[in-house]
Amino acid sequence: MQKTILITGCSSGIGLDAAHGMRARGWRVFASCRQQRDCDRLRAQGFESPRIDYTDTDSITSGVASVCEATGGTLDALFNNGAHGLPGAVEDLPTDGLRQIFEANFFGWHELTRQVIPVMRAQGHGRIVQNSSVLGLVAYPWRGAYVATKYAVEGLTDTLRLELADSDIKVILIEPGPITSKIRENSIPFFERFINWESSALRERYESSLLKRLYESSPGPDRFELPASAVTDKLAHAVESKRPRARYYVTTPTYIAGYLRRILPTRTIDRILSDV
Repeated sequence: MQKTILITGCSSGIGLDAAHGMRARGWRVFASCRQQRDCDRLRAQGFESPRIDYTDTDSITSGVASVCEATGGTLDALFNNGAHGLPGAVEDLPTDGLRQIFEANFFGWHELTRQVIPVMRAQGHGRIVQNSSVLGLVAYPWRGAYVATKYAVEGLTDTLRLELADSDIKVILIEPGPITSKIRENSIPFFERFINWESSALRERYESSLLKRLYESSPGPDRFELPASAVTDKLAHAVESKRPRARYYVTTPTYIAGYLRRILPTRTIDRILSDV
């Protein structure tokens, strides 16, 4: 029987590539998006595309219900992927902004996962794949909100993996680094909504670094940047291998970060990352 996978955040970037890549491998792909217009676009491309907005519990429930109705109550794999950034210094980050990004990048993932686990328990197997980040391994200036959500995803996923160890539901983390996507562009509305950088004690540093990073077009890809297909390759192994790894690093910075975190003291890592 054709295997099925539900992927979130498929409007662009990693999610969109994963949808196309897994369909090419013979999977039945449910490519969900936050906005209905993106779902409509994917349906025009031949995908089944339920609308799932991580900040809207009703959409999560209806999305899972529509998938189960289409498959007769089964689902082989879930790829939690949809997320956004909220750049800015931690001292300038309002608590409401932090709550909002946790709803989208963490609490919604948890809700969707909880609704999918009973389906996988009933069928006796499943794969839950979480798209984390190199920023789930190490911190980085100006990315405190995003780092916090990814650290939380790492901890919750590790715990879930332990709790499901006696089942045939495998829980896996993918940890990309710089990947070609729209995450920087998509973070701008959240930055403009929540960060009052003009009144910040760090205003000069915003002007010399973060604002240029956000608003100025890069002449080319970032150093070590890989296409979204690099993540899809790891996803394919995670859901198709008989013995998937607990973690999949994707880019060179992620391999380096994982290695340095194991061998260096925190003070040394702080010095390295502060100079990046």
